[in-house]
Amino acid sequence: MIKKQSLRVFTGISSFQFLAMFRRGLFYTYLSIYLRDFLHLSVWQTTLYATLPMIMSVIFQNFAWGPLSDKLQKRRSFILLGEVLAGIGTTLVWFIHSIFIDFFVAGFVIIIGLSCIEIFWSMSNIGWSALISDLYPLKKRSKIMGELTSIGGIGRIIGISIGGYLYDSGFGFRNGPLFFIASLIMFLSTIPMFFTPEGGIKISRDPILEENNVSNNHTNYKTIFIIFIVALIFVNFGRNSIATIYSQYLILDGGFNVDSILLSYIANTRSVAVLIIGVSAGGLSKRFGDSKTFILGILFAILALLITGLTPELLFIFIGSFLIGTAEVIISASSYTIASNLIPPKIRGKLFGVYNATFFLSWGLACTLISGPLIDFLINQGINEVLAYQSAFIVGALITSIGLIIYIILEIWLNIRKKKKDL
Repeated sequence: MIKKQSLRVFTGISSFQFLAMFRRGLFYTYLSIYLRDFLHLSVWQTTLYATLPMIMSVIFQNFAWGPLSDKLQKRRSFILLGEVLAGIGTTLVWFIHSIFIDFFVAGFVIIIGLSCIEIFWSMSNIGWSALISDLYPLKKRSKIMGELTSIGGIGRIIGISIGGYLYDSGFGFRNGPLFFIASLIMFLSTIPMFFTPEGGIKISRDPILEENNVSNNHTNYKTIFIIFIVALIFVNFGRNSIATIYSQYLILDGGFNVDSILLSYIANTRSVAVLIIGVSAGGLSKRFGDSKTFILGILFAILALLITGLTPELLFIFIGSFLIGTAEVIISASSYTIASNLIPPKIRGKLFGVYNATFFLSWGLACTLISGPLIDFLINQGINEVLAYQSAFIVGALITSIGLIIYIILEIWLNIRKKKKDL
């Protein structure tokens, strides 16, 4: 009976993850190209479609939905409401942006519209992060997160493939198909959540959803958590500083000049890595520990950025894409477990909002503050466009390395303290 209930729970959350990643692959892989090539926004301006929404997400996760989720101990309800409101908002954004003939205005309608949508979509994000820790004890979280990421990888592969075909065939953003499909998937993604428990720490009485009692093994967990978050900021800002300019780089006429179909193959190489490595992420953490696994993921991220930014060969772009996916799943799974071990159950919503901020802001703000201005500056100085983009990858690798150094110093400090305590 317990096994059946556990299977039902995992089926619900994994189905949601599949649909969520399908939507992201379908929509966001090509939105940067649409803003840059069709609506003619600058590189810096295109980064705003990720930056401004993520700023809104972080603000509302930390100051509204996180504290409210902790107070009410509601997780699933936040996910359901967030997805429905975001689905409605996405269709409205398409309709309003399609009214404007001025492409510049239309582009900023999308950027501002997505920012408004993220206010409500962030309800879903914070609910999801806290729900996993509510449902599973610490020793299972790396395994569960890896499996969920792997399932999400399948959804992303399908989404990118369909999105690439539609975009290449003229059924992209302007006339609405990608907006409509994204909205539909948001509505459909709520269905699996009805098969999932509400969440909250009160579920500890459920034998298969026992509450984790190892919420805080450190008396000064706040200091450790803050240093860990600082390291994670550098890691995520470095590796994701190329997120919105990655597709633009690959389609450059003077560079690889790939079309939408080939771009989907490259992007799906990353998804294949997520699918393959996601299954083994839990095993890596179990064998080497979350800390060493986290360090391994960072090293893969640095290597991926260097390969992508330095190679003139398309084959190595595929290798770099695979390593980006590998780093993504390892860093996500291991860092989540590290954070969940430090965060007390009663304030999961609030502190997971801080943890999520390092990821959400890095997908946009890093591009707006680092790669976007850098690329525009170099191009305006007469530097070759391809070289300008490649420079952003090298800088991203350097920033990621700073995060690695901070985390290694934290680990050394903790090990020294542990040895002194044992003595």
